[in-house]
Amino acid sequence: MNAARRSLLIVYHTMTGGTLQMARAAAEAAAREGEVDVRLRHARDAGAADVLAADGYLFATPENLAAISGLMKDFFDRSYYGVLGQVDGRPYASLVCAGSDGSNAARQIERIATGWRLRAMAEPLIVCTHAQTPEAILREKQIGATDLARCRDLGTVLAAGLALGVF
Repeated sequence: MNAARRSLLIVYHTMTGGTLQMARAAAEAAAREGEVDVRLRHARDAGAADVLAADGYLFATPENLAAISGLMKDFFDRSYYGVLGQVDGRPYASLVCAGSDGSNAARQIERIATGWRLRAMAEPLIVCTHAQTPEAILREKQIGATDLARCRDLGTVLAAGLALGVF
C-alpha cells in the first residue's frame, strides 16, 4: 500500500520577475522528484486553505524597503490565524530576491514561521541583484544560472525530504 502523496506549497510575490524565476526553478526541481505534488501560488491567490492542505512550504519574496513585499505580508496576514496551531512542525524554507541585503525580509519570514511553529529546513536563500538606483530596482530582473541552480537545489531537497518522510 502506498503512503499518501506529500505536497509542497510555494507561495511567491514578484514585481520585477526575479522572485518568480527563483520560485519556478525550485518548483520545477521539486516536481521532478516525482513523489511530491507541488503547488506554485501567487501570494494574492494563496490563503489559509492552501497552507492547511500542504505538508511543507517555500515562501519566496522580493525584499522591498528592507522587508517582505506587501503582498507577501498580506498573504501572511490573511492566513496566520486561520492556520495557527494546525501546522506545527511542518517544514519550510524561504527565498528572498534582494537588491542589497535581504536579511530583514528573511528574518520577517522566520518570525512568522516561528509563530506557526514551522521547522526551517534550510537557511534562507538570498539572491542579491545589486539593484540600487530607482531605475535598476524597477527594471525586470534576470537571475543568473548559478543562483537558479541554488534555487533548484533547495526545491529538490524539500521535495526529497517530504517524499522520504524526513520532514
